[in-house]
Amino acid sequence: MQATLEEMQAAASASRRYHPHNNSRSAELLPARIYAELNVAEPGAAALADARRYLMTQLEATQALPCELPPAGQDMAAWMQARAAQVGLAYDAYLQERRAGAPRQYFSGRAHALNFLLRVAPTKLVDGAWLYSAVKHWRDPVFRPLILTYLEELGDGEVAMNHVCLYRSLLQAHGCEQADWLSQAHYVQGALQLALGWHGDEFIPEMFGFNLGYEQLPLHLLITAYELNELGIDPYYFTLHVTIDNAASGHARKAVDAVLEAAAQWPDREQFLQRMRRGYLLNELGASTLGVIGSFDLDQEVQRVLADKAAFGRMMHSDYCRIGGKTVNQWLERPEGMRDFLAAMEQGKWILRGEPAGHSRFWRLIDAPGGEMFGVFNGYEKQVIREWIETGWDDAPRQPSFRALARGRQHVVEERVQETHSSLDVGLDALVAQLSPACHHLPPGLEASRLFSQHYRTRCVV
Repeated sequence: MQATLEEMQAAASASRRYHPHNNSRSAELLPARIYAELNVAEPGAAALADARRYLMTQLEATQALPCELPPAGQDMAAWMQARAAQVGLAYDAYLQERRAGAPRQYFSGRAHALNFLLRVAPTKLVDGAWLYSAVKHWRDPVFRPLILTYLEELGDGEVAMNHVCLYRSLLQAHGCEQADWLSQAHYVQGALQLALGWHGDEFIPEMFGFNLGYEQLPLHLLITAYELNELGIDPYYFTLHVTIDNAASGHARKAVDAVLEAAAQWPDREQFLQRMRRGYLLNELGASTLGVIGSFDLDQEVQRVLADKAAFGRMMHSDYCRIGGKTVNQWLERPEGMRDFLAAMEQGKWILRGEPAGHSRFWRLIDAPGGEMFGVFNGYEKQVIREWIETGWDDAPRQPSFRALARGRQHVVEERVQETHSSLDVGLDALVAQLSPACHHLPPGLEASRLFSQHYRTRCVV
């Protein structure tokens, strides 16, 4: 629960940075605010109304975007297969280049990779949310592919397979607390998914279309998993999506079949397909994966990390020592001056660039047990500082890879909630609320997901 509260607070903080004094409901529909207000068990009426307006605004924005989908619905399966083949060829070319000695294409180091995980977290922490409204239609076979996909996103109630639980565990394993410094663009996709999840009944074709786009296997997913493993970071969240989103029988195929079946049942097939394309294009909005990866700059990030701490630490240091003629408190009075502060620490030999971090007095202060600044920086921030210090160290040891756990994972997971077999006959409608994006990854939601999945798969799927 604490992690969920931190995620909500981070989104709320991101929203306040842009309009700190404007509490009017008519204010700009900021994605971070929509995200924070929808990612709760029961969003209020005002929040739902804003979410609907936000969704309509984003759908209008898609009208200017080109759509790669074939004009005729019956060609969609062939389009999917051709797209999957292109991704496979591109990934094979990538692997050949790497085997020939080419460097990583995405991540310069662990700090870069962890930065990526943080920046896409608002999307990953509501994984599957766009399908939530489909659950209440469990009596309608048209929604069956979407419901089964949603249940698999929820891990069928198993904490070790629930996608949100997996991503939260990944962040926590590396000290990546939810960042409150993300831009509005980083919340766009998460806000869209939540808005579709709560308003799917009104936007059924758009929901089918968004699902079609999101479940197609992209090249960046394959490369991300490969390079995370190289950097010693568990890639399982990403490799899991590689397997379940396959075009043969996975979510990608189910998404195509779902669109064709729903279009055939819709009163106006052409209208359905037109609206479905708009939903598909929602995937193109916000910060893109490659854009997020390409935006990282280690020098700028280490300065940002120190600047963020300056607001809290500028009155907390004694004046025993001076760096570059100033006390630490004087340096921290100007968060925008962290570049000069770092240069002064280099000149004063507090930081020895291009050497093991342990050689630097500053690093020992923040990393060594008993150090005067131990605990000030989280795991991600320390990785940024370490890599910045060690930049140029030619003899740095190679980072050991992380064995992908798909062959038999041995994670220590959260204690599983004991199943209540006596409640297996509970009505599915009564379980829907606990399957919401804000609840399904918590113990009551996991239990409800298990019961719903067991009942739905055995009694309702034919």
